[in-house]
Amino acid sequence: MEEFDYLSSGEEEEDCESLDGIESDDQRWTSTSLSSTQVITEESLLAAQVEDLHRVMDLLTVREQHARTLLIYHRWDIDRLIAAFVEKGREWLFSEAGVTMVESRNSASSWSSSPIMCEICIEEVPPNSVTTMDCGHCFCNDCWTEHFIVKINDGQSKRVRCMAHKCNAICDEDIVRKLVSEKNPSIADRFKRFLLESYIEDNKKVKWCPSVPHCGNAIRVDGDAYCEVECTCGKQFCFSCSLEAHSPCSCPMWDLWVKKCQDESESVNWMTANTKPCPKCNKPVEKNGGCNLVSCICGQPFCWLCGGATGRDHTWSSIAGHSCGRYNAADKAKRAETDLYRYMHYYNRFKGHMDSLTLETKLKASIQEKVSIVESKNFGNKDYSWVINGLYRLFRSRRVLSYSYPFAFYMFGEDLFGDDMTEKIREMKKNLFEDQQQQLESHVEKLSSLLEEKFDEFTEEKIRDLRMHVINFSVSVDGLCLKMYECIENDLLGPLQHAIHNIAPYNSKGIEKASELPIFQDTSANLKSTKITGANNALPRASTTNEKRATDSSQPSSSGLLRESSSMDENICSTRKRSRKDGRGDTLIDLNLPTWVVDKNGF
Repeated sequence: MEEFDYLSSGEEEEDCESLDGIESDDQRWTSTSLSSTQVITEESLLAAQVEDLHRVMDLLTVREQHARTLLIYHRWDIDRLIAAFVEKGREWLFSEAGVTMVESRNSASSWSSSPIMCEICIEEVPPNSVTTMDCGHCFCNDCWTEHFIVKINDGQSKRVRCMAHKCNAICDEDIVRKLVSEKNPSIADRFKRFLLESYIEDNKKVKWCPSVPHCGNAIRVDGDAYCEVECTCGKQFCFSCSLEAHSPCSCPMWDLWVKKCQDESESVNWMTANTKPCPKCNKPVEKNGGCNLVSCICGQPFCWLCGGATGRDHTWSSIAGHSCGRYNAADKAKRAETDLYRYMHYYNRFKGHMDSLTLETKLKASIQEKVSIVESKNFGNKDYSWVINGLYRLFRSRRVLSYSYPFAFYMFGEDLFGDDMTEKIREMKKNLFEDQQQQLESHVEKLSSLLEEKFDEFTEEKIRDLRMHVINFSVSVDGLCLKMYECIENDLLGPLQHAIHNIAPYNSKGIEKASELPIFQDTSANLKSTKITGANNALPRASTTNEKRATDSSQPSSSGLLRESSSMDENICSTRKRSRKDGRGDTLIDLNLPTWVVDKNGF
């Protein structure tokens, strides 16, 4: 595949033929390797869970129920589980997770034929009506069943502990399912559902798609959690915070920006700058004269400087019986007014570019119509993928440009980073960023105007010129976006000392589109036998605060973002994230443990 270069006018003839092979983004997707993000549907949920269970079962030589208990305790993080195994050993790992390993479970009926006293209900029951767990505690089936039902109804079905005093062992899920199903099949189905959903609810690598209404899918990310993904339903979102895709804003920045835009905080800022509350009725009072003794409509006079209630007697220099020092409220009011104007500056530009993006999404239909007209004219060039490619580049760069304004609002304000930069350094970095922002804005507007040209009325020569310009500016805006992300990562967020802000990396192929998780043949049979029965088989999604704030993205679903790999096309631009230390250390542990590790842990 040919690499996009920024072509000068003198190189047009020389490189004209090489540009004929440029593919659109949709075409380039078909030649890429499997995505690093995968969609988990109801059908593939069991397959995803079984895959991780088998890895732990093979590694630690344990049964499925014990592998599940270990994974739930470690929130389905296999790397974390293996790190704990290597550092603390097998015995500590099992003890902490509540796994009791015994060679064989002795049934009560195997060592006694006489009635057995249940220590819970203090009744004698026949040997075939009691159950012994791996920990060795034995109680009657009725007590076990009631215990299981209470725990499931309380939402503790993922880790049902033994009911013996101070016993932390986790009960066998097969026994739980068997006993509960005999008395209440619906609760047993709920128990099975909870075990399946724990793979999503407790797994930091898997999150529900925040689409509204919910599509029923979950997304699994095998790489960095700071990324933006697209579900098969078309919803694009930030995997880290589950809000809409918002890079180059960090998640804390975008969360603050959404709240700031949704509430009436800026109206409050205006009120703070221009009014004072009456000390008697608390209604806002606006000062319309020069005297600092003001009077509310309720009749209460008060001092404008401090807001304290006073009498009516006063002179130009003082109020009788009142003294509030030399405090001057002008600075406070001026600061509130300045903050309001600053917010409006960034908000108007953010909103302006988002509105432009909404209008530009309508270009695709008109461009495809124009391409059909031009193709019917039988010109020499039959490849018009450069138009669609340029349109997708416009969508991505416009989106980056729009979200760069909320980023700048917080990056160069004092709300988040007041202690991280001096005023001089802040101004210098602000000027550097704004220069790049303005340059990107200029090229984006030029690319937009080129794509709006009525090229279906052009001659073949004019179409060739337009093609070269669209390709040039497509490559240019891509490079400018990459440069802006590198500036943010290395020059702005990188040196911060008091806060860590991470953003999703930039890639010229756009937001990554998740692929469906395949269901392999060895798990499909399992799936049919384990599938949850009932009137409603759809997997419910846990209600979160993110769902209430989730809004469908207004930008078009463009091609997905591909992560860096050896098989990736060399012409794809991508930023490299700053290194972040893991809580468990810098070294990742492979599942294929070397011999010395096995020997060290007595395996």
